[in-house]
Amino acid sequence: RPVLISRVAQGTAAETLALRYLEARGLLLEARNFRCRGGELDLIMRDGEHLVFVEVRSRHDARYGVPAESVTRTKQQRLVRAATRYLQCRPSDQPCRFDVVAILQSEDTPHIEWIQDAFQS
Repeated sequence: RPVLISRVAQGTAAETLALRYLEARGLLLEARNFRCRGGELDLIMRDGEHLVFVEVRSRHDARYGVPAESVTRTKQQRLVRAATRYLQCRPSDQPCRFDVVAILQSEDTPHIEWIQDAFQS
């Protein structure tokens, strides 16, 4: 019998997995779960000279499409608004980009896809 885990717990676990994955590739965490009116940023990281706004998407199977496909144009617009608010609160002259970490959960090992510069604002 499978254990039922809340969506919030699943999201937190996926974000933690993505964070560890990115840190192992040299990125540094600046902020996690930045919330503002109209949006949320899962992870905000530094990759060399870039400030990176990371959207984490996770699914247990690809029946309804792969996780990265769920970052729709509307979702992208919300991410851009949240990033704009973040930069208003914490001004930076660093170049910025939007990345997506898509996690397809499997029974043993999750498949992680890191899409750098996934869309333009």
